[in-house]
Amino acid sequence: MHLVRTEENVDEIDELAQRLGGRTGLPGLLEDLSRRARRTLAPGWAVHRALKWDAKDRRDRQWWPQGISTSADASDTEDVEGRRMLVVSWYAKALPGEPGELGTRQGSRLTFLDLATRRYQHVLLVNPVVRDGVLALEPLRVHAGGVVWCGPYLHIAATARGVITCRLDDLLRVPDDSLGDVSRLGLDDDRVSSYGYRYVLPVRFAYRAMTDDGLERLRYSFLSLDRSASPTELVVGEYGNSAQTTRLARFPLDPETLFLAQGEDGVSRPLVVDDGGVVRTQGAAIANGRWYLTRSTGAWVPGSVYAGQPGAFRRYRWATPMGPEDIAWWPSTDLLWSVSEHPRRRWIYSMKRSRFG
Repeated sequence: MHLVRTEENVDEIDELAQRLGGRTGLPGLLEDLSRRARRTLAPGWAVHRALKWDAKDRRDRQWWPQGISTSADASDTEDVEGRRMLVVSWYAKALPGEPGELGTRQGSRLTFLDLATRRYQHVLLVNPVVRDGVLALEPLRVHAGGVVWCGPYLHIAATARGVITCRLDDLLRVPDDSLGDVSRLGLDDDRVSSYGYRYVLPVRFAYRAMTDDGLERLRYSFLSLDRSASPTELVVGEYGNSAQTTRLARFPLDPETLFLAQGEDGVSRPLVVDDGGVVRTQGAAIANGRWYLTRSTGAWVPGSVYAGQPGAFRRYRWATPMGPEDIAWWPSTDLLWSVSEHPRRRWIYSMKRSRFG
């Protein structure tokens, strides 16, 4: 089981940036956080602090939050551009009545949230491709069950495909005079149709999941970053039912490039693959060598946290809101951050790690 990095989409991104008048990057986005989250209460005995999205995002049945990472993952100072932030990944479901298996599903997106102001902005993930010599845009149709913010890069879980990587410097704003059809994604002369999103982030490259003969392919269901390891490690895990594997793996990062470390053959291999996961795990994080897993028990019952080591976890029932997803650790505060996914029961929340033994 290993990952192979693809070539970077340099030319495609450069052309798209030229069409849109240049890159705005994260600083430009942070000046335009147009939505606002609010403090609230959330179910789950371990919840320390909770925020709720605005009314539209709380009710939305098309977009479902999944992954979470923080500026503490991104930077040794735990802030980016002087702000303490969260980033959340979402995937879009096809709405009833849409044609085809995927219908017009809009793919996946990221949300950047400033913890001090509680303001946030959505960013659509796009894949720039060249067809017959012409630049085109495609939605990034992955489940986005996990996200890791590491330096200038964002790594997004893509299940059987591996990991998708974007670079924040490539973040683009669609100018008002270039905004096209809000119902589609595409490029038409001087117009950019982006489902109405003002900001888009193109895919830079991918880590493709590969498996030797005789082994079952690892599913990259969720991701986190273990900064307590040396060197820093990318933590990967599988969502699985009782008939599937629930493996947990760790990949070392190159401390200079922040890419996955590679062998002489250019392949990235895990340091450890452990079979001691938990059925229906939604996210996993490591804090000072101890694992913390989230597990959902459906849309109406609070979820669980599992703490300990693979193969020897202790379950803490009803610790989280209904439908907990990915999880990330903030070292200086010793808080675990997570999100829940179900419409009208959808929170961003933190938990004190000390509550779990």
